[in-house]
Amino acid sequence: MNELERIQDQLKRSLEGGAWHGPSVRELLQDVTTLQAGSRPIKDAHSIWKLALHIAAWNNAGRRRLSGERAELPDDEDWPAVSDTSETAWNNAKATLEQSYHDLQQAIATLDYDRLDQPILSGMSSVYVTLQGVIQHGLYHAGQVAMLKKAGAGGVEK
Repeated sequence: MNELERIQDQLKRSLEGGAWHGPSVRELLQDVTTLQAGSRPIKDAHSIWKLALHIAAWNNAGRRRLSGERAELPDDEDWPAVSDTSETAWNNAKATLEQSYHDLQQAIATLDYDRLDQPILSGMSSVYVTLQGVIQHGLYHAGQVAMLKKAGAGGVEK
């Protein structure tokens, strides 16, 4: 397995499962109801819904940067507002997240191995660091989703 294949494998594990750290993004979200997704059981924390959209936004930013776009996200793109709180809208948000992982996987599949150590764009980190950062970012927020699920369920880890 070469480094590009390892990056793709890590991205896949972060979404689909089989990662060493614990539940994947998909596994964490699969049983989240619309009500749970929009709730804020921890004061001043984002909702699960907003976290899902935020992860998707940065997956898409990584993909856009690979194609040569700076993709510096304004606040409304970084943390998209949730105005429609219907079950359909929650399902669409999860589909958007899944699509962002798929699109990033496709972009990585077309990469030339020699680009990994080059800046993704002038003045930015390397392609390698950017892709690893996108994966780490998603997993960081997945941990927040796990905590919000516990807080919303009234569970306390002992």
